[in-house]
Formats: sequence, structure tokens, C-alpha cells
Amino acid sequence: MALPVRWALVGAVSIAVIGGTVGLIVGLFAYAPTAPFAAVELGLPSAIVGGVVGLAAGAVVAAAGRVKRTYQRGKK
Repeated sequence: MALPVRWALVGAVSIAVIGGTVGLIVGLFAYAPTAPFAAVELGLPSAIVGGVVGLAAGAVVAAAGRVKRTYQRGKK
């Protein structure tokens, strides 16, 4: 799997778990029967944001690695 895609997947999953947990806790305090819906309402947007941030970070790391290899190859 390509580096940016891997980072996007890790970012989306990790932030979705955090967002879903926060949504569940907020939902339990607000109105317990609808707590799972609150978890989804906070988990899905946070997964999207985590995926975008992870994709951007992975792209930067991949580009930096290519620049470093190109620079080292030209320096020999």
C-alpha cells in the first residue's frame, strides 16, 4: 500500500475511534437512548477529517523521502 494511503487509513481509523468515543460519552450524558447516533454523528466527520489530514501528512512524508533520495543521488 502506498505511503499516503496508509497514513490516511491510520488517521481516519484512529480519529474515528476517538470521535466515536467522545460522541458516545456526550450522547450518554445528553440522552442515553440516542447515544449511538451521537457516536456516529461525531465519529463519521472525525474519520473524514482524520483521513484528509493523514493523506496530507503521508504525501508530505513521501515527497520528502523522494527529495532526499534525489538529492543524495545527485551529490555522489
